[in-house]
Amino acid sequence: MPEGDAVRRTARQLDRALSGHQLVRSDFRVPRLATVDLRGGTVVATRARGKHLLTRIDHESGAWTLHTHLKMEGSWRVMAAGRRWPKPTFTARVVLRTSTTEAVGFLLGTVELVRRDREEEILDHLGPDLLGADWDETEALRRLRSQPDRPLFEALRDQRNLAGIGTIYAAETCFLAGVHPMRTVAEAPDLGRMLRRTRDLMDHDWSLSGRMWVYGRRSCRRCGGTVTMLRVGPPGQERPAYLCARCQR
Repeated sequence: MPEGDAVRRTARQLDRALSGHQLVRSDFRVPRLATVDLRGGTVVATRARGKHLLTRIDHESGAWTLHTHLKMEGSWRVMAAGRRWPKPTFTARVVLRTSTTEAVGFLLGTVELVRRDREEEILDHLGPDLLGADWDETEALRRLRSQPDRPLFEALRDQRNLAGIGTIYAAETCFLAGVHPMRTVAEAPDLGRMLRRTRDLMDHDWSLSGRMWVYGRRSCRRCGGTVTMLRVGPPGQERPAYLCARCQR
């Protein structure tokens, strides 16, 4: 599942391509929105909140927010209008087209349209957004510390504690702090410094570098030791936690 920095890149791409432009076509290929037509509406902006995408559209029928989530397989592609799509037609879930540009959401895990004044209702379960302009470290730490016995890896990934960290950054955060991912929140040293370091990595699109310390690797990039992968999380929702036994005792 894409991390917060990847979702932010997608938001910026959609924002640059669509904002300020009028839609000449809108096609929602999900049953609940099959009859909705926002042609003539103007795209105001696209913003990311954690792993969620919010595309705001002003239309004669009202001020709307298109809420999408990539989940595991979803993606947005932006291309010149009329160009052949890079993925099969049957995988498209949303099509937004201006006179020059087409944005297509493929295999999106969530597609819903809400009134703009209800936008916060669909996101009120989220913790502070690690990459948000209104990032609140104090509140994020409060939420984490309210679960002192929870494995750190699991607590970092919980979007109710803080929004944006996924499997990659949870693993890399634990590594950089020298903490075993199964250590509890209470056992983690200097959580504030840990979050600040992770925020800096995400702000610089660290996941694009391909130079992970342990995530997805067979050997640790720091010491060369063997990387171990654990499955962490509730049954049926486990995620891979990579670690170096030498560096994370």
